[in-house]
Amino acid sequence: MARHLPTPVPAPPLALTARELGVLVRNARARAQLRIDDAAALAGVSSDLLSRLEHGKAVGSDKLLAVLSSLGLAMLVTDKRRADRLVSQLIREENRDE
Repeated sequence: MARHLPTPVPAPPLALTARELGVLVRNARARAQLRIDDAAALAGVSSDLLSRLEHGKAVGSDKLLAVLSSLGLAMLVTDKRRADRLVSQLIREENRDE
C-alpha cells in the first residue's frame, strides 16, 4: 500500500493541548514532505511513537524533544498571559514574510 504525505492544515503556532501539539508536528512533517516512517527514522523514534504524538497521545519528553528538533521545531515555555501576545506577533511576522 502506498504511503501518502499529509497535507498541512491551518493551525496557530500555539499548542495548549497534546492534540494541538500533534497538529503542529504533523504540519511540520507535511511541509518537510516526509512520510511518517522517514520522519521517525530522522528523529530516532518509532513510526508508532510519531503517530501517537501526531494524534495527541502521550509520549516521553525526551522523544518529543527529539521529534521537534528533527523537524526544525523548538518548544518555548512561557507564561500563558504572554502566549497570546507572542502568537499574534509570530503570525504578523509570518504574514509579512509571505
